[in-house]
Amino acid sequence: MAKAKVLPQYIAGLSAAFGAFCMGASMGWSSPVEKMLTVENAYGFPISGDQFGWVSSLLTLGATVVCIPVGFVIDWIGRRPTMLALIPPYMVGWLLMIFANSVIMLYFGRFILGVCGGAYCVCASMYSTEISTIATRGTLGSFFQLNTVSGLLYGYIVGGYLPLLTINILCAILPLIFVVVHYFMPESPVYLAMKNRPDDATRSLKWLRGKDCDISEELNEIMEETNKNADEPKVNVFAALRRPITLKGIGIAVILQALQQWTGINAIMFYSTSIFEDVGAGLSGRVCTILIGATQVVMTLVATMIIDRAGRRILLLISAFFMAITTCLMGVYFQLKDTDPDSVQSLGWLPITSILLFIVFFSIGFGPVPWIMMAELFTEDVKSVAGSIAGTSNWFSAFLVTLLFPILKNAIGSAPTFWIFTGIAVVAFVYILLFVPETKGKSLLEIQRILAGGKNIETDTETTTSANEKDQH
Repeated sequence: MAKAKVLPQYIAGLSAAFGAFCMGASMGWSSPVEKMLTVENAYGFPISGDQFGWVSSLLTLGATVVCIPVGFVIDWIGRRPTMLALIPPYMVGWLLMIFANSVIMLYFGRFILGVCGGAYCVCASMYSTEISTIATRGTLGSFFQLNTVSGLLYGYIVGGYLPLLTINILCAILPLIFVVVHYFMPESPVYLAMKNRPDDATRSLKWLRGKDCDISEELNEIMEETNKNADEPKVNVFAALRRPITLKGIGIAVILQALQQWTGINAIMFYSTSIFEDVGAGLSGRVCTILIGATQVVMTLVATMIIDRAGRRILLLISAFFMAITTCLMGVYFQLKDTDPDSVQSLGWLPITSILLFIVFFSIGFGPVPWIMMAELFTEDVKSVAGSIAGTSNWFSAFLVTLLFPILKNAIGSAPTFWIFTGIAVVAFVYILLFVPETKGKSLLEIQRILAGGKNIETDTETTTSANEKDQH
């Protein structure tokens, strides 16, 4: 029999991840339009700096509140239908942005866009890992981050050179492109197996692996994994979440997602234009912002190609190490600038180089890996909800960092603010070194054994069953 085809997996994975492109464009919108809204009154009504801070931050707050609910929804109606159902509210969000005549309409529009984008983050990550083989899991898992940063670059480019109305329209058409492409993709075979629909799971796997590929062994493994507890007392999801292995996995996933944001990426990306204008570099703020976006796309593409060869853990360690160095250099630059402005007149290249290197090393490690591991660490009965909890950690952290960065910068100065990010990156390095396992090339059972410390997993299942029995008494 023929080997499993890779191209159908890539097509399905990229189509699902295009929802992340839509979210990336919404995120990239903030940086280039800041001056249009706060200085030029492009909407025809005044928007203060603080109000713009909320316009930026409400996107991430919307994503925060939806992650856990959508984790239940995708187990109820499926991965693909959930993603397609997000299109109408996505369009409502952009219509509010296009026709806004008050700050309140902008607030609601951005919040709705955040809700839809946050839901895509959970759906696309789960879908991509569930349709992949072990050999392609890292690559397909990276498509989510690759599309996010590509969407950011799209937002930077259209935002940098076009009027506000055109920017909003060009971002609003993206969800329509998504529905046209993803409508023809199959449902996740893992979800179909969970719903005891083996014939549909077979058709899905045939589409993904190729008609000539023998999928019987893989289908049996999926059916066995998803239905292994069918003959045992029904375990509710809250009891399953209390399994020691699951709690350990949640701890790792939540901390990685939080560290991804608290090392400063969204602060740099959302406010990159104003950072470059503060620096007074020779290049305009919008050109430098586009340069950042392009660097992130290229390096995330590199990560996509090497992640299944190099491994998750080593990329995270390299990423944290160099993010600590670059944010420290940023802090040194701003400290020199604050104490002796003349001493940095020839050093305008330093913060730009530091930011670009930060983006390079973020993109090969902390950008894609937390999203991949979020979908790798959990068994099928808790994957959606546990992954949603990790996603909530990411977006809530993004909300806080986006909101607090300008406040901290004004209160204590740019240098101490970047040194805080340095300290967090050092903590991230130590945490990964001590606690984060390698999941490259490992099956779900192998990953569960690593989390259990080599113990027999059946012991953990018994713990869940007894916990469930306590809940019922």
